Amino acid sequence: MMIPAIDLINGEVVRLYQGDYEQKTNYQYTVQDRQQAYAKAGAKVMHFVDLDGAKDSTKRQLSTLKTVMDHPEMIIQVGGGIRCQQDVDQLLALGADRVVIGSLAIKEPELVIAWVKAYGGDKIVLALDIKIDEQGNKTLPTHGWIEDSGVNLEDLLSDYINAGIKHILCTDISKDGTLSGSNVNLYTELCQNYPSIQWQASGGIGSLEDIKALIPTGVSGVILGRSLLEGKFTLEEAIACWPNA
Repeated sequence: MMIPAIDLINGEVVRLYQGDYEQKTNYQYTVQDRQQAYAKAGAKVMHFVDLDGAKDSTKRQLSTLKTVMDHPEMIIQVGGGIRCQQDVDQLLALGADRVVIGSLAIKEPELVIAWVKAYGGDKIVLALDIKIDEQGNKTLPTHGWIEDSGVNLEDLLSDYINAGIKHILCTDISKDGTLSGSNVNLYTELCQNYPSIQWQASGGIGSLEDIKALIPTGVSGVILGRSLLEGKFTLEEAIACWPNA
């Protein structure tokens, strides 16, 4: 499944290069226009990131998010700086189908696991950004990839799986925003080792061939951000090359 992604700053559609706010690209689309175009092209799920909320949860773009949340044809997942249960409740009340949780899922797993149990595994998406070292260790940096959490991916997953988590968005940070292809070996390994999870591959998609390369891995979804915004291919083309679209 193709999942178009839109990052928002001050209500505007943007992209960051490898999570760096200083390397920002603004696009001359409104978020509402992009969402309607993606819906018309056949998107069934959309991913929104509130980058203002990610930096400061008191500056969450609620008025903008409200205009895109309650969509009759798409599942909407949204994240960006989820720090407390009130943030989760706020986004679900706005109409989000799934709330995406990143750094907090690594720093306070007991808290987020409790939310998975309380809201149900289908309401929470873990967003895990992975840094792979020369020895193949998969560590999980937090806070825009600035802080080293000291946590390994495998050590984190078992408790979440036992709690019933269903969706994990996984990004190899070395690939994000590069349009250089995704880490096929990583997703193959994750899908084989954790088959109960519906993995969403994120980062590096620059061509239809990059999408096709992910088909054998077993991922359930592919996040498409910069590639769609810059017209590397159309969403219709991407959907057409994915089996059982």
